Amino acid sequence: MWFKHLHLYRLHDAPTLDAAALEEALAEHAARPLGSQDPRRLGWTAPAGRAGTARLHELQGQRLISALRQERLLPSSVVREETEERSADVEAREGRKLPRKEKLAIKEQVIEELLPRAFVRSQKIDLWWDTRRGLIGVNASSRTRAEELLDLLRETLGSLKVTPLSSQNLPMRAMTQWLVDPASRPTDLVLGDQVELKAKGDDGVLRARQVDLDSDEIQQLLEGGRQASKLALEIEGRLSFVLHDDLALKSLRFGDALIDEANASDDDDDALVRLETDFVLMAEALGTNIERLIAWLGGESGTATGTSTDITKSDV
Repeated sequence: MWFKHLHLYRLHDAPTLDAAALEEALAEHAARPLGSQDPRRLGWTAPAGRAGTARLHELQGQRLISALRQERLLPSSVVREETEERSADVEAREGRKLPRKEKLAIKEQVIEELLPRAFVRSQKIDLWWDTRRGLIGVNASSRTRAEELLDLLRETLGSLKVTPLSSQNLPMRAMTQWLVDPASRPTDLVLGDQVELKAKGDDGVLRARQVDLDSDEIQQLLEGGRQASKLALEIEGRLSFVLHDDLALKSLRFGDALIDEANASDDDDDALVRLETDFVLMAEALGTNIERLIAWLGGESGTATGTSTDITKSDV
């Protein structure tokens, strides 16, 4: 249950749906088996998997919903080779050079024939909705996947206005300052051992792991004008992560005390109870520590960056 990555969004004008209405809406957009000609499909699924059928778990103002993303894996190299071979056969048989339009038609035919035989990759993506804080977090490795899930939620609800969570001080500027000046670091904030430094010019990106971030080598790079675009951090004893310059939290790890509390809870070997217990503990820890992180970054920005539109079903 414990999230690995988190893309954060501020929810504006949240739709007023109770748990029963939301469950019904999710059911209308439930995951279905991938059709033979479908390259991909996304729909809501039960967060508990085989342990439960509910598509929504809501406890103490915290909502957990999950989507199943299915995609047929058809390598472009396979399509290209088959298209070239069939095009060459036609050219040899008819003694002419095929125009681009006919090659595209052959390519479409190849995809149509090979797609039903392609392997299907399935991925469950979890979404955390903190109704008290008006915050949404998506447990996805990329922002593209997170945005796909938000599009599905927008279609499900009919309207959803969100913006990427942003802070008054740019994360890159704050991370760089924390590296340069130890005295500027918040009391409970501890540097990890991983960093990504970007140059202002065309010198590329420098990535370092398992290094002392207070070392002379790192300081020399910072003095040369590089800035931190990713930085491993720990909120002492509670949560560790790699902070990205877009405020994404990657490689999340929760404190031992929180994991021990979850393990000590009496779930009577019930997988559903275990899921909900872990989720509530995780959600509260995330909410509290994200608030602290945003405060360390100067507070939340009044004007969030990124795209944000209030789209209705008729617009989709």
